[in-house]
Amino acid sequence: MRSRVWQTQFAAIIGYLILITTIVIAKETDATEEEERTGTIIGIDLGTTYSCVGVFQPGKGVEIIPNDQGNRITPSYVAFTENDGRRLVGDSAKNQATVNPENTVFDIKRLIGRKYSEPSVQADKDLLPYRIVQREDDRPYVAIDGKYFAPEELSGILLSKLKADAERYLGREINRAVVTVPAYFNDAQRHSTRNAGVIAGLHIERIINEPTAAAIAYGIKDAQNRKEQEEENVLVFDLGGGTFDVTLLTIDNGIFEVLATNGDTHLGGSDIDQNLLKYFMNIIQKKDKKDISKNKRALQKLRMEVERVKRALSNQLTARIEIEDLVNGYDFTDTLTRAKFEELNDELFKKTLIPVQRVLEDSLLDIDDVDQIILVGGSTRIPKVQQLIKDFFNGKQANKSINPDESVAVGAAIQGSILSGEGGESVEDLILLDVTPLSLGTDVDGGLMSVIIKRGTTIPTQSSHTYHTVEDNQKHMTIDVFEGERPQTRNNHFLGEFELTDLPPAPRGDVEVRVTFKVDANGLLEVTAENLATMSAKSIKITAADGRLSEEEMTSMVKEAERFAEDDKREAEIMEARNKLETHLHRISSTLKENEELIVDKQGLKIVMDTVDEVMDWLDSNQRADADELEQKYKEISAVFQALMSDMYQGQSADDFGDDEL
Repeated sequence: MRSRVWQTQFAAIIGYLILITTIVIAKETDATEEEERTGTIIGIDLGTTYSCVGVFQPGKGVEIIPNDQGNRITPSYVAFTENDGRRLVGDSAKNQATVNPENTVFDIKRLIGRKYSEPSVQADKDLLPYRIVQREDDRPYVAIDGKYFAPEELSGILLSKLKADAERYLGREINRAVVTVPAYFNDAQRHSTRNAGVIAGLHIERIINEPTAAAIAYGIKDAQNRKEQEEENVLVFDLGGGTFDVTLLTIDNGIFEVLATNGDTHLGGSDIDQNLLKYFMNIIQKKDKKDISKNKRALQKLRMEVERVKRALSNQLTARIEIEDLVNGYDFTDTLTRAKFEELNDELFKKTLIPVQRVLEDSLLDIDDVDQIILVGGSTRIPKVQQLIKDFFNGKQANKSINPDESVAVGAAIQGSILSGEGGESVEDLILLDVTPLSLGTDVDGGLMSVIIKRGTTIPTQSSHTYHTVEDNQKHMTIDVFEGERPQTRNNHFLGEFELTDLPPAPRGDVEVRVTFKVDANGLLEVTAENLATMSAKSIKITAADGRLSEEEMTSMVKEAERFAEDDKREAEIMEARNKLETHLHRISSTLKENEELIVDKQGLKIVMDTVDEVMDWLDSNQRADADELEQKYKEISAVFQALMSDMYQGQSADDFGDDEL
């Protein structure tokens, strides 16, 4: 393996040269970006079931940013309330999912960049409680209360929430981010993710692959724990809520070189949940003759419970499922063993080993050449998954030194600190050499795939092929762009097309056209076709073509997001005021109870405690109270307490009872 060092360094030099060339070309062709963007770049793991955001703090390293509930990960849920149409995001959206199933959206990442007619979308459509409908260009939209939301828009809402959490935590405006995507995301899915950033008011400085980000987090932590770094082959096994990736990298003195990547963008914990959902629906049907397949509220209750049971079975051998009033007057209880759980998902678990074998074959490495196995994603906590990996690698234990829920966001934040310059010396030598997950090419000879950039090519990169006219006096040539590994283009994924016109009249084969594919550091593609006879050229950035959002749609969604931003800000203020008041009430109550024997005026004590109870009842009855009303109640209870305090405590201050705020 030591022989790989010079190869890695050579690849790094080539990567630098390509990167410099790409930057020069970008500066020459894009004069619109006159002002250089500055400021902190946050790292975002936009997950299927949970999302996470981190930031590199000079002198401290990466910090995971808690959301407004104090949680380090945020459910990837968006909801619209039935009565007043309020928008809820994250914990608040997930908490009300069972009572508002048709208007609560989750797993939206499984739809982004896809077509409505795809089998995976149709399979999800039958089990998800919200409506997925087909609109123009075969795109899937979520229909809620007469409105239609594109997956990019809903992802943009999630990103807006994470952006707001970061701004609250850091105390300053944030408009730059590194966002991660599954390594096996195709060009359409990457562009859709970037569009989601635009809708959220974020400039996505870089899109990096999730397993690569996790490897960065591992590599930095590992370097801190070792005096002398050695070259390592690291396999990242990333099984999340809705996507699955396997990436094999070499880490050597700060150079992260991806050797191979493989996976499935529609495989993860959500599929496990659906297997359990179908199993229990069957039991309910057979045992109690109740069909809940059309009852969306019952399905959502069951979905939430099977997710809990799935998590419980990672730590115990049996778990009991209990749902009161699943449907009117019907309570459901049952027990699921770990053995049955593994049996139900056996095929899915074994399916995860196929990409592992493929990355080993693509990288020309053997099982024994893998030095470390890193587990990423919540679904890797499942004991059966861990056992399968251990058995596949002949007993080698996976490295569990990094948090599977947070490592991707940590890696993204580190990459952000490199791009912003805030990382300093601690990350200045880090070089990331990622690869294209799929081959890119064009259609030739009536349906054959002519590969121009092979999968596994280090990015940024560009490559050209020369093609000839196929007819006498041919006036134009259509350039079709595809990605995939099948020999026929009809079996690959169509990205877009454009026409090179005004070709000079000539016999077939005499006119040459050079087609150039260029992939940037984000894995995004630009295609150029040049008429070598006249030196005229035409290019296409694969952006809004083939079912992607138009500029008009994007503009509309950005304006909608800005309008909702004020609503979200008010919601955050209300939540903060409510939490402040509740905390204040509990502190008063607990402080008085703990010091009851010191209080002479028992009647005064009763008055204060009754007032606390009254305000708590008021809180329960006024869930939609605004921030001003909550602040007024805070002042009222404080005034009552302060007015009675001198009599109650015979001149002692609240400080004597251990609560500075009182």
